[in-house]
Amino acid sequence: MPAASMESGTEIIKADGVTKRFGAMTAVDRVHYSLHENEVAGIIGSNGAGKTTLFNLLTGYYPPDEGTILYRGKDVTRAKPEDRVAMGMTRTFQLTSTFDNLSVSDNLVLAFFRAHRKSSLLHLLLNTCKRQRSQDRVVAALETFGLQPVRDRQVRHLGLGEKRRLEIAMAVLAEPEVLLLDEPLAGLSESEIRGVLDVLGGRVGKQTILIVEHKISHVKDFVQRLTVMHEGRIIADGGYEECLRHPEVRRSYWQIDAAAEGDVHAAG
Repeated sequence: MPAASMESGTEIIKADGVTKRFGAMTAVDRVHYSLHENEVAGIIGSNGAGKTTLFNLLTGYYPPDEGTILYRGKDVTRAKPEDRVAMGMTRTFQLTSTFDNLSVSDNLVLAFFRAHRKSSLLHLLLNTCKRQRSQDRVVAALETFGLQPVRDRQVRHLGLGEKRRLEIAMAVLAEPEVLLLDEPLAGLSESEIRGVLDVLGGRVGKQTILIVEHKISHVKDFVQRLTVMHEGRIIADGGYEECLRHPEVRRSYWQIDAAAEGDVHAAG
């Protein structure tokens, strides 16, 4: 699946000098980051690099200790997560957030109607699900995300890959301006990873997408721009190959001693 063009539009999210501390540990250290309209961007880093903390700052689950966060030029630094969702930001979690005792179809119905009809959850559960399982958008989501064969299965009986695709389908059904994905490939097999990335590839050019991931190999053919974090700071930002060759990325992420490697080549 080829990556899309590097061209991007209007700046949607901007983090300006954000810092987040947990006790004596600085998880995110004066980070400047921006995301543009219809851009497909990835943030990677080893465990403890600060990537998920930055993600949580952008989506409102943590307030920064310093710095500001803007959404389409509006200061949302202290805005609650639900307020950001109302503005057009929808995220997924490392652990899937679905209704496990309901069917796949009913989960999609709830996701769609909560986003577009603003009904209460109780009203939806009692009055909407059964009547709306054949709703065009729900049926289309089942087909697009390969969930038609398990449409009537309770979510608790799904495999991890199926559950991950369902969660992403639920997020897409809400039609957010920005789709934020926190390690959506975690725990999946290679075939499941390909399936999820194929589905996400269909969103390229239609939505702004930010994906946080641990392994660079999983996102190299998907993202247009890559950001690499290490010890709470951004150490590289740009195209995949550009970041791959960055000396600090080679030293910190790949743990390659560039100087020593150069000596070896010179000696050869």
